[in-house]
Amino acid sequence: MSVLDTAAPAARPARPRHRVPLALLVPAGLGLLFLVLPLVGLLAHAPWTTLPQRLAQPGVLTALRLSLQTATLATLLCVALGVPLAWVLARVEFPGRRLVRALVTVPLVLPPVVGGVALLLVFGRRGLVGSWLDATFGVTLPFTTAGVVLAEAFVAMPFLVIAVEGALRGADPRYEEAAATLGAGRWTTFTHVTLPLIAPGVAAGAVLCWARALGEFGATITFAGNYPGRTQTMPLAVYLALETDLPAAIVLSLILLTVSVAILAGLRDRWVGVP
Repeated sequence: MSVLDTAAPAARPARPRHRVPLALLVPAGLGLLFLVLPLVGLLAHAPWTTLPQRLAQPGVLTALRLSLQTATLATLLCVALGVPLAWVLARVEFPGRRLVRALVTVPLVLPPVVGGVALLLVFGRRGLVGSWLDATFGVTLPFTTAGVVLAEAFVAMPFLVIAVEGALRGADPRYEEAAATLGAGRWTTFTHVTLPLIAPGVAAGAVLCWARALGEFGATITFAGNYPGRTQTMPLAVYLALETDLPAAIVLSLILLTVSVAILAGLRDRWVGVP
């Protein structure tokens, strides 16, 4: 063994320190205040002394339970449909792939209310698909709990597809090629090689998808309505409570804020990219 082999690894060079220009520091500080002050205001006006009692109120618990259930079901639907879609976008070359990718990301920039109107035109009783479902199976989706799941999945699926497609593009394709060389079929290669490789990306995308579904408002109220116990999720309950019970709206907002902060903190290395 040579001296070079036994030598300790060289220390990482220290990052050079640069003075921050005042012209950048001031607007950066104002931008931070602009984002943080509303959260501080929410925390400052929270009814901390009566928080446990308010959290135990039937309306709050019902909205919370419905939100957790629908967000989880919407995430499962997104995983079942979004992971294969991401694989096609990442692994298959076909004409119009850029257009398909653009269409997949449209819900990210589309106003949620517009998404709700579009869902009504497709899955409503007189919609393109909804009329057939109603006439053939007697299934009606608008203004039902299933409609909530559908609306949440529509706005949340792009988060999963983007995360999984990025994981697929970052995965080493040589493992898949080796599996194919050994005689594994495409489905076996996908389930036993590709999926384990991209599992962290799928998990991160699913969590982000779940968080987006939990906070969905516009498409839900447009497509599913605001019926307590059936379609009234936490964001809708916040909207309703603002008119009659501000402390209750703050309590529900605190729950959503806590979930959002916890998810971003847990996924910062994968999504935000902070070391």
